Amino acid sequence: MVLPFTLLIIFILLYVTFSKVKDALLIMGTIPFSLIGGVWLLYLLGYNLSVAAAVGFIALAGVAAEFGVIMVLYLNHAIEKRQQSDEALTLPLLREAIHEGAVLRVRPKVMTVATIMVGLLPIMWGGGTGAEVMQRIAAPMVGGMVTAPLLSMLVIPAFYLLTHRKRGDSA
Repeated sequence: MVLPFTLLIIFILLYVTFSKVKDALLIMGTIPFSLIGGVWLLYLLGYNLSVAAAVGFIALAGVAAEFGVIMVLYLNHAIEKRQQSDEALTLPLLREAIHEGAVLRVRPKVMTVATIMVGLLPIMWGGGTGAEVMQRIAAPMVGGMVTAPLLSMLVIPAFYLLTHRKRGDSA
């Protein structure tokens, strides 16, 4: 009961932010796929799904949602910048705007992923009191930092083009 209600609240907040159902659905749809890296790393390390791993997945979902929100904001901004000029938004111009918006996010995303990985890898390799629990929290985040950025940099712009190309169909 709590999970569907939470997802509904997140969807409503995304809709209020973007004022477009397709942008909110795009971000909501990418979150489960961005968690795949965390599932893979848990499996490879032989960890069971536990409360600690669930906490790691919740943190990973937050970072993945942030990646998606920022990417869609940059894509929307690049398209709005193109639409301010007097020329019609053709499909080639839409593609160019999406490329421009996506490329602007590469360096900040790499820096975010590097910072998260540098902070979590010592926890993954650490030992001592509480290390076993902390490793299970860090594992989904470390695994997800491989798939979540790739998904947001490659898949979100492609789906964005598919869902927004009616704007640029006059080509």
